[in-house]
Amino acid sequence: MKPTTQYTKNSRINIAYQVFGSGAIDLVYIPGWVSNIDWMWGCPELVNFFTELGKIARVILFDKRGTGLSDRVTELSTLEERMDDLRAVMDAVGSEKAVLFGHSEGGSVSALFAATYPKRTISLITFGIFAKRIYSPNYPWAPTNEERQLVYDMIENSWGSGEMNLESLAPSKANDRVFMDWLANYLRSGASPSAALVLTKMNTEVDIIDILGSIKVPTLIMQRTNDIDVKIEEGRFIAERIEGARFVELEGDDHLFWVGNTKEVLDHMKAFISKENIVENYEQQLFTIGAAKIISDQRLNQSQQEFFTQYVEQYRGKVIESDGQKFIATFEGPSKAVNCGLGLIETAKTLNAQLVLGVHIKESPVDEAHFISEETNLTIGSILEQANPNQILVTQTVKYLLSGSGLSFYQNKTIFDPNTGESIILYSVIDESKLDLQIDTTYQLQLPKNDSFLENVLQHIDDHLGDEFFSVEILCNELAISDRQLQRKLKAITNKSPIQLISSVRLHRAKELLLEGELNISEIAYQTGFSNPSYFSKSFKKEFGITPSALQQKEL
Repeated sequence: MKPTTQYTKNSRINIAYQVFGSGAIDLVYIPGWVSNIDWMWGCPELVNFFTELGKIARVILFDKRGTGLSDRVTELSTLEERMDDLRAVMDAVGSEKAVLFGHSEGGSVSALFAATYPKRTISLITFGIFAKRIYSPNYPWAPTNEERQLVYDMIENSWGSGEMNLESLAPSKANDRVFMDWLANYLRSGASPSAALVLTKMNTEVDIIDILGSIKVPTLIMQRTNDIDVKIEEGRFIAERIEGARFVELEGDDHLFWVGNTKEVLDHMKAFISKENIVENYEQQLFTIGAAKIISDQRLNQSQQEFFTQYVEQYRGKVIESDGQKFIATFEGPSKAVNCGLGLIETAKTLNAQLVLGVHIKESPVDEAHFISEETNLTIGSILEQANPNQILVTQTVKYLLSGSGLSFYQNKTIFDPNTGESIILYSVIDESKLDLQIDTTYQLQLPKNDSFLENVLQHIDDHLGDEFFSVEILCNELAISDRQLQRKLKAITNKSPIQLISSVRLHRAKELLLEGELNISEIAYQTGFSNPSYFSKSFKKEFGITPSALQQKEL
């Protein structure tokens, strides 16, 4: 029986999830590429797999933002945002820690979460995952640029049809038309063609090689020998870089774990989960470290230092060292650190000061949540020495984890780590939406309302939700950026135009109100900025593939 679909919010984005099973521990399934947690229950093979898992665990399913039943106001997201979605779902169901089961692309998020939050991770299990999605000399099994382009072309021209060669994902089911029809429908219901395309392009840029060594939780890596989509060598490569990881090579060529020799997959998972492999104390974890040096004739006074500390906290960061001219903070992820840095640069200008900033991600002792070691200080100092005024420099690892952030990166310099002597490639960060902005130096210091540009945009749309006359021009004025800048920035981080985003936010809010069942369709239309209920119904059907009245009947 299909579990009830529920929602939790990560900031302003609704994340759909389901919970089932009677086991004593929690297991979160992180799906690959695109998903739809309702359509999962239309596949007998997958239902059987979940049923067996539910006997040994409380299983938690969710659709990442932009896919399936979760909000599709944005088609792009960083690994960090997806990691935040995972954490939001765990919090919603009261799961303090869980086994993470990541499939394919979901393995990247699972790996980053396990390295960043080891105390919330019992163990890590993966199937058919990859560390990179584009060829390089140190990772020769990934597709070349030409091969990736063929995938882009197939998505653009044949999304969800047999012409996409879906049989390559499940060769053992190639002649099972019922299964293949379900798979095509599952993919189509999981993402639109444009969303599938931008997600695929984003995956091409992801690289988690540098964080694999920071995973300390018990890990099981499973891969099939002749998987066409992800090569067996990729599984071996990943397992070799995770201390103590167990690698299991399975016969077969299916990329999907719920077809083929599924009993073996389940047996390995059950045996691994049942072992006494929980590690309670971790001495190290993955940290994002941001440092800034203020270029000014005067040190910051006490109130200004306190303001900078509060500003960092708005981005879920924590200042752990500050002397009025330099401060160092830790963040939950690189996106928050970089966006905080971009905001601080503009804030410093109001004080007639300039900043140089560096962002690094590394495995460090857990105590570095309270102080920075001399080794880390040396590395951060070397990065800051290379930065020009009002410039943010990030390491290559940070750049790879910011795929989907809408930021541009340009290779800057190469330095040598003063502790290890290894070379570190640095990249400068460019946020093109903030180019040519005139900063009013008489403007009083103000804390940001949100921790990202997208959150600011969504808040302004929410504030005017029922105003049918709210326009892109008004949005630009409130954000203090030009129409061209807004168009470019939103396209980069959501793959939507401002008009499309405003409409999508209104329609998703309308869907929430419909599911609450307290208002009629006309009232909901007016409350979400639609003066014409008929036009509202047409727009709703175009967005969700179902009319408002049909959705209401479905929920009765």
